[in-house]
Amino acid sequence: MFLGIHHVAIICSDYEMSKQFYTNKLDFVVADENWRAERQSWKCDLRHGPVQIELFSFPAPPSRPTKPEACGLRHLAFSVDSVEATARLLRARGVEVEPIRIDPYTGRSFTFITDPDGLPIELYEDGAR
Repeated sequence: MFLGIHHVAIICSDYEMSKQFYTNKLDFVVADENWRAERQSWKCDLRHGPVQIELFSFPAPPSRPTKPEACGLRHLAFSVDSVEATARLLRARGVEVEPIRIDPYTGRSFTFITDPDGLPIELYEDGAR
């Protein structure tokens, strides 16, 4: 039935800061950007290879209630070739990276970063390569 995940939608509190984070720190590119006057909202389609993020701004969005344990989407996870190399690159770009851990079930490395609004983003080593 499903072919894959089409996109992930993120609502941010500071549109320019979040757009700069995803483009300058995580290397996404702006595929499309639209101001929606009737909603006083930006919608920006960001792409990195097959991954698409829809970045939205809205006037005064509510804060995320808690860390990943809030009901709903827990976190966003990206496959990477090397967690260590990706963490090193992101630290060089000024992104705070949690200590690298090992998944006890798969034996693969993973770690977390957060976007400007505290959205947890996992970096998970792809074992298929």
